[in-house]
Amino acid sequence: MCGLALCVVGLCQVQSARAESEAPAWLTTQLGGLTASSNVASQDAFGQPSSELATNQLRQFTFGNRIFNTNWVAAPASVDGFDGLGPVFNRVSCSGCHLRDGRGQPPKPGESLESMLVRISIPGRAEHGGVVPVPHYGDQLNEKAIVGVPAEARTVVRYTERSGSYPDGTRYTLAVPSYEFADLAFGPLPANTQCSPRVAPAVFGLGLLETVPEATLLAHADPQDTDRDGISGRANYVWDVTTRKRALGRFGWKANQPNLRQQDAAAALGDIGLRTSMFPTENVAEGQTAAAAAPSGAPPTDPELRDEFLDRLTFYVQVLAVPAARNLDKPAVRAGAQLFERARCSACHIPTLKTGDQPEIPLLSYQVIHPFTDLLLHDMGPGLADGREDFEASGREWRTPPLWGIGLTRVVNGHTRFLHDGRARSVEEAILWHAGEATAARDAFTHASASERAALLAFLDSL
Repeated sequence: MCGLALCVVGLCQVQSARAESEAPAWLTTQLGGLTASSNVASQDAFGQPSSELATNQLRQFTFGNRIFNTNWVAAPASVDGFDGLGPVFNRVSCSGCHLRDGRGQPPKPGESLESMLVRISIPGRAEHGGVVPVPHYGDQLNEKAIVGVPAEARTVVRYTERSGSYPDGTRYTLAVPSYEFADLAFGPLPANTQCSPRVAPAVFGLGLLETVPEATLLAHADPQDTDRDGISGRANYVWDVTTRKRALGRFGWKANQPNLRQQDAAAALGDIGLRTSMFPTENVAEGQTAAAAAPSGAPPTDPELRDEFLDRLTFYVQVLAVPAARNLDKPAVRAGAQLFERARCSACHIPTLKTGDQPEIPLLSYQVIHPFTDLLLHDMGPGLADGREDFEASGREWRTPPLWGIGLTRVVNGHTRFLHDGRARSVEEAILWHAGEATAARDAFTHASASERAALLAFLDSL
């Protein structure tokens, strides 16, 4: 989330009248362009279909919604088409992590991971540039399993408090996470295991981001920081299993997936244990004999999540609407938007992008959208580093996540946990964690006046 921080030193006491007259041109309620949803007052704010869907498309959306929310069961079962869970897994449905299409959170003390998982690997590059799985465990810890199969491990999350203060004397604390792994079913993890905890991100608006032309995104990249502004966004190039070629990464915390169909298929396999035509091999690491012997939900030559279901699931995610922004008539929100731009928060959280041609879903085509992301990788410093490479992403780099909908997280998901592992308990804490390429922006935020900080936070809460 490079550049969430918010005011440059010296942007003092902007008057309401000035904020009204100089509010950025991109300030609008229609964050998702003409597809935006006006349902912003309920827990269903993230689960609305894009406007202008045709009747047959609404039927596809409803079918996809069913698949997204269906609990899969172990095979064999009488539930036609919805068995094949596991044999090891993390959740039994997509919505188990992405509750109401929204953001996950870390567990409370003593609880297990529910909308969070841990990616693992060992140093090196696998085929096509991917990660090297951990022997006997694979590339993701599966904390649940069907009957007769051992779960791989259990993650224990603990926090310590780190105190700090703004230059004006205002105190704050940050929650510093640590992770331990208990009940390891196949022996200790190797000493060089790289672990990356991840909370589930929200899934609305992704079809619009998928449609932004690659050239648009690359135009914002500056890997050598040739303009010397301290920001050097980079593209991640990953493996497209359909074209069998390298492709621009867009989705995931490190932009490690090139498109939504592959993202959905990878999550189906890694999180639920469902084979697809894209990933036809069971999610069973070498040496897990009980898991390897477990019954499957379909013959080995057939997918458990059939193509028809995968297509509908992908369509559902593609056309989930972005909720409209709110409270833009409030002086504090307008002043905060002005400060956001003048502080160059928009260098990474780019307010405006335009989608290209999407012939299969024309309503996504040529939309002017306001996601506040560049979909590029940024070095966020040692405090947020996971030390785990992912294709061309380093252990200190993260993809800029969109900010649209951030202010509705409490309404939809009942919490305000942010950053890749949910350590930040508020947007303010997320800003204070920024370092690396965002150091100057973070320092600008900490040196701003209390009223300036509040205005910027009010703006972000309006999104």
